[in-house]
Amino acid sequence: MTTIGLIGSGNIGSTVARLAVAAGHDVVLSNSRGPETLTDLVAELGDRARAATATEAAEAGDIVVVTIPLKAYREVPVEPLRGKTVIDTNNYYPDRDGHIAELDDESTTTSELLQAHLPGSHVVKAFNNIFFPHLASLGRPQGDPDRSALVIAGDDADAKREVTELLDSIGYDALDAGPLREGWRYQRDTAAYVQPYAQPDAEDFATGTRPATAADLRKALDAAVRYRDM
Repeated sequence: MTTIGLIGSGNIGSTVARLAVAAGHDVVLSNSRGPETLTDLVAELGDRARAATATEAAEAGDIVVVTIPLKAYREVPVEPLRGKTVIDTNNYYPDRDGHIAELDDESTTTSELLQAHLPGSHVVKAFNNIFFPHLASLGRPQGDPDRSALVIAGDDADAKREVTELLDSIGYDALDAGPLREGWRYQRDTAAYVQPYAQPDAEDFATGTRPATAADLRKALDAAVRYRDM
């Protein structure tokens, strides 16, 4: 099985870790506060999990998930990730991240920023358009009529194949949105962001889920419009 390194172990990171361990993968977790703060999560996950520094998680992972606030992307270790597939879960929230000019003018995307920081790695954008409780609960086996898809984008075909296989193992199909620059189509405030997986008018947004197929997501992606084109 694959070893998944996690740089960041918050809501999305811990959810991915739980799904990966349940699928038989090993996980190496890290965060900005130090391995000792991950004791409870590692204990919950069991023998397939261990805590480490970000550099150690980057070194250990066959695939590495970067799931930290966007404003900290330059802190991601570069050399340990050279040649590796890196999954970027980032979204841009100016109130949290500060304003980033090239994102405000839509001349680039969040994952292209990370790719520029990691020139020797193969960045694939995934997990950014689904609310973490929905990610935790919507996975289904192959062939299940209620199986959902997750959107991916990236510039390297082999890296996208690796991520597709990982998603399949945790219960999801993959919809390939194209190259990394197309990641804007499922960023925050687009039709493909969160809503495809949310049950309309549910009393509890966290538990009110619905399956979202590749066809559902493709329709949402095609509806995306850049602010600069409006």
